[in-house]
Amino acid sequence: MTALDRADRRAAGPTPRADWRVWGPLAALLAVFYSAISVTNHLALRTTGYDLGIFEQAVRGYAEGGAPVSELRGPGFVLLGDHFHPILATLAPVYRLFPGAVTLLVAQAVLLAVSAIPVTRLSARRFGTGFGLCVGLAYGLSWGLLTTVDFDFHEIVFAVPMLAFALEKLVQERWSAAACWTVPLVLVKEELPLTVAAIGLYLVFRGQRRLGWAVTGFGAVSFAVIVLVLIPAFAPDGSYGQGDNLGGGGPLQLLSEAPGRLVTPPEKLVTVLVLLAPTALLALFSPMVLLAAPTLLWRFMSLKEAHWGIEHHYGAVLVPIVYFAFLQAMATRWPALRAEAVMRWRRVVAAVCVVSAAVSLTALLHGREWSPGERVATARELMALIPAGASVAAGNPLAPQLTGTHDVQLFPSYQGNVVDAEWVLADTLYNAWPLTPQEQAQELRLLQSSGYRTVREQDDYVLLRRGPG
Repeated sequence: MTALDRADRRAAGPTPRADWRVWGPLAALLAVFYSAISVTNHLALRTTGYDLGIFEQAVRGYAEGGAPVSELRGPGFVLLGDHFHPILATLAPVYRLFPGAVTLLVAQAVLLAVSAIPVTRLSARRFGTGFGLCVGLAYGLSWGLLTTVDFDFHEIVFAVPMLAFALEKLVQERWSAAACWTVPLVLVKEELPLTVAAIGLYLVFRGQRRLGWAVTGFGAVSFAVIVLVLIPAFAPDGSYGQGDNLGGGGPLQLLSEAPGRLVTPPEKLVTVLVLLAPTALLALFSPMVLLAAPTLLWRFMSLKEAHWGIEHHYGAVLVPIVYFAFLQAMATRWPALRAEAVMRWRRVVAAVCVVSAAVSLTALLHGREWSPGERVATARELMALIPAGASVAAGNPLAPQLTGTHDVQLFPSYQGNVVDAEWVLADTLYNAWPLTPQEQAQELRLLQSSGYRTVREQDDYVLLRRGPG
C-alpha cells in the first residue's frame, strides 16, 4: 500500500467503506435521472434508428446466439465491420431477460452513473465530503455526459467507468490496478487502444517502465490489429471505412495539414474550453490531462463536422480524464499553500463546479417536453398493425421502436440499400435525415407504383404493405 493509499484510508475514517454514503446516493440519483432523460426521449419518438436501433439489433444478435448483424446498416451487415465493439456482447444476458431498446438506455444510464463513484469517492476522501459532493455533481451533470444520455445509446459508455476507475488508481499510485482497468478498453471501440497506449506512457513517465511499456505496446498492437485486420475482415468491402473521415491523403499529408485542422474552425477551441472550464482550468496543471490527446486528435483531424463540437456522445470519454487531472492537480499543488489559501481556493473551485453543473442542466432541460406529442399515439397505432417478426422499413425516428420485435430496415433507402421489406412505415414530416421530404415522398410514390399498397395514412404517417390491393 502506498503513502497515498494510507492517506486515503485515514481520510475515509475508521471504516474504509464509510464514504459510500457520499457516492452511493449520488450515483443512484444520476442513474435515475439519466434513465428518465433517455427513456422519455424514446417514448416520445425522439430516439433514432441511427444509432439506437442499430445497437439494439447488434445486442439482439448476440442475445440470440448469433453475430451482431444490423439490417439498418445494410443486408446482413455485421457491425464489427464498422466499429470494433465486442464489449456489447456483455449486454446479451440482460437483453434476453428484458428485450427492447429501453434495456440499452437503462444500461447506459447505469454505466455512466457508476463512473461518478470513483470521482466522488476520491475527491471526498482528499478534500472533504462537501467538496466531494460538489465535484461528483459537477461531473455527473457535465455537458459531455448529459449530451451522451440525450442522444440514443453508444458503446462508448462502457469506456467511461473503466477510465474513471483506472484514473482513480493512477492518482492513488496503484499502478497494477490501473493497468487492469485500462486494458479492457480495447474491447470498447477501435480508437481507444490509443488511449490505452497513452496511459502506458503515463506509467512510464511515473517511473513504472516495465508495466508502462507493456501497456503501451499492448495498446499500439491492438490498434493495428483491430484497424488493419479485424474490422476489414468483417467489412463488406474489406477495409476500415471510418478511416475515410481523415481524408484520402497519406500520413505525410495528414501531418502537413494537422496544424490547420486542429485549430480551425474555432468550434474546436470552444470544445476544449467547455471541457476544461468546469474545473476552473486546474486540469491543465496535471500531466494526466494529456491522456485526452488521442481522442481530441482523431476528432479534430476528422473531416466530419459532428466530431468537432460539444454535441452528441464524443466527449464522454474525455470527462473522467479532465476531472481526475483536476483532482491530481489539486492534490499536488494545494499542500504547498497556506491553510487559509487552501480553504479559499476550495470554496472557489466548489462554486465553479456547482455553477457548471447548473449551466449544463439548464441547457439540457430548457424547452424540453416530457410528455409524448399528439402524433405519438397515432404512430403506435400504426406500428401495432405490423405483425411481430415481420420485416419493416421504417423512418429514422420510428425504427428503434420496432427493432426489438421486427426485422427492421431504414426508410428511405440509404447508402445504396434497397427497401424490400414487407411493410413500410414513414413519417412524412420528418426531414432531418437521410433524405429531404421531397425525396422521401418520391420514394414512397415509387414503392406504391411497384407493388406496395397503402394500409393507412394518418397524421402524416404512411403505412404501406407489399402485395395486392
